[in-house]
Amino acid sequence: MDPYLLLKAICFFLLVIIGIPGNIFILLQFAYIKIFEKKLLPTNIILTVLAMSNFLIILSRIIPQSLNAIGLDDLLNDTECKFVIYTYRVSRAMSICITSLLSCYQCILISPITSNWIYLKQKVTRNVWIIIIMFWIINFSMYPFSILNAHARKNITSTPYTLHLVYCDADFLTYTAYIVNGTFYAIRDCFCVAVMMLASIYMVYILLRHERNMKGIRNSDKGQRRSPEYKASRAVILLVALYVVLFGLDNSMWVYTLTLSNVSPDMNDIRIFLASSYATLSPIVIIITNPKLHHVWKYLFRKRPFQKDIGSHGLVFTISK
Repeated sequence: MDPYLLLKAICFFLLVIIGIPGNIFILLQFAYIKIFEKKLLPTNIILTVLAMSNFLIILSRIIPQSLNAIGLDDLLNDTECKFVIYTYRVSRAMSICITSLLSCYQCILISPITSNWIYLKQKVTRNVWIIIIMFWIINFSMYPFSILNAHARKNITSTPYTLHLVYCDADFLTYTAYIVNGTFYAIRDCFCVAVMMLASIYMVYILLRHERNMKGIRNSDKGQRRSPEYKASRAVILLVALYVVLFGLDNSMWVYTLTLSNVSPDMNDIRIFLASSYATLSPIVIIITNPKLHHVWKYLFRKRPFQKDIGSHGLVFTISK
């Protein structure tokens, strides 16, 4: 096998091997909590949708890339190409929107106690499902062109404005359609990243300020455990850094491809790997920083006694108990 194809296969299969169990674990654990504890916190609802979106990204994009890398050709027909591309683009858009929603919601939770913030917190908490459904509707309606311009790869000459996506081609036919499509989604992604970064920076500021205020009343023992505020700030920094780095590189390459008349398959492979890595790596961050998930994970893999005396928090992002 060609060394490049071997490296490509290894990289994408690693994403599959890590991403599928991680996202399924989150989905099953929160489903268990919902069934047996009869209540799922808004934060955990958001994380459940994020895990579902990430799982769909792996199925619709990473698995086809992996199969292609080991030499399986002509796997999809025109209809299947339309479905796979549409599923990937909607799922990726949901992953971006839900990550932004998570940051904004946690920002609201830890904001100073004022009438405005309390009102906003109550509104968002009561309507989190409505917000998520609205995101699904918006993203479903934004991608009709993905169905129209996608088809299985054929041994015919394509236009210069065609994206070669594993088994499928997305032909934009004209330069105007190519530029408008790419610019629109790049702006949307940059907007979501900006909102998420602003919310997360404000959240880290509040947490660090709270940490400084609590220093005077805490025991100065060096061996004491890290405060919840410290853990929360660390979790936010990890998620934001992961998101910004991976999707920032992805969108930078996407903007660069807008200047090209014909994008090489290798460049698309790199972009897909970067864009899909978040779907694989974010569950690791979520499991590590979520008390319920972290506790169960340690129980499963370290054989420690299982205890149910965990706080009712969804993520460690919440300050107060």
